[in-house]
Amino acid sequence: MTDAAAAVLRALDGRGWSIAAAESLTGGRVTATLVDVPGASAHVRGGIVAYATDIKATQLGVDADLLADRGPVDAEVAVQMAKGVRRALHADVGVATTGVAGPDPQDGKPVGTVHIAVVTPEEVVSSSLELAGTRDEIRTRTVQSVLELALTVVGGIRHP
Repeated sequence: MTDAAAAVLRALDGRGWSIAAAESLTGGRVTATLVDVPGASAHVRGGIVAYATDIKATQLGVDADLLADRGPVDAEVAVQMAKGVRRALHADVGVATTGVAGPDPQDGKPVGTVHIAVVTPEEVVSSSLELAGTRDEIRTRTVQSVLELALTVVGGIRHP
């Protein structure tokens, strides 16, 4: 994953942008993976672990009605988390993860349901995933997925 993180940081460098992460099920792993790369301090603003639903609203500005209606495991919640962390940490790029890593379903959502988002000054992109595996495997694949999405968005890499 360090390769993906390094590629994201190179893409950020090319644009002169910074990045911040809002994390739920990944619990800080996205931020940790980014800062594992030497020189990360040039672009990483920080991260907010919003594991509890109320923190998503109070710290990231996720709409409380949206959380009440759909729950925290939702694509629009991921987008609002990414927007919120951009705003809170004064970053150019916000990335977000929310989902169910297990061992049990949450709010009627099965284990492996994951939503990720990347928000830049130019673009808002989200993706919904259905991942299989252990709790750790789901969390690891989520980190990889959000870094790959960030590289696609920030680096302008589009696959046919």
